[in-house]
Amino acid sequence: MVSTDLFQPTSLILNQNISLNSPSFSPTRVLVVDDDRDTAELLKYILKPSAYEVTIANTGEDGINLARKLTPDVMIVDLLMPDMDGLRVCQTVRQFSNTPILVLSAVNKPNIALEALNCGADDFLVKPMVSGVLIASVNKLARRARAEQKAQEASDNQNNQT
Repeated sequence: MVSTDLFQPTSLILNQNISLNSPSFSPTRVLVVDDDRDTAELLKYILKPSAYEVTIANTGEDGINLARKLTPDVMIVDLLMPDMDGLRVCQTVRQFSNTPILVLSAVNKPNIALEALNCGADDFLVKPMVSGVLIASVNKLARRARAEQKAQEASDNQNNQT
């Protein structure tokens, strides 16, 4: 029997606990790369209450192009797509970006998570997943990316002052 909590939107974890009325608030930009349109729309539905700005690409190639163009804060990539698998998407994105990548897949074979991580993914979840776990994983990746960006900016500022 499927848990009723699966894929149910939750607003328990709001984007960094930042007030939506704060002038410094900017939504976390998430790029979903999944050939299954229903799954991609479901992910958008899950993430929207938590103040994410979600863009969907239904092919690996479109996902790579949008990653270049939009510079998302986090990517969610499916493994099994007909034009280009998620592993290749991860490898290609890693050539030009450090955007955190969460691989979300129905494939639950031994070593598949290891292979995804070795191809450039930062995290791996198996479908179906509890929506709160998905949101927590995206938040974790977004927090890490922001911290790395702030550290880089501080380092750049320090280097410019010397």
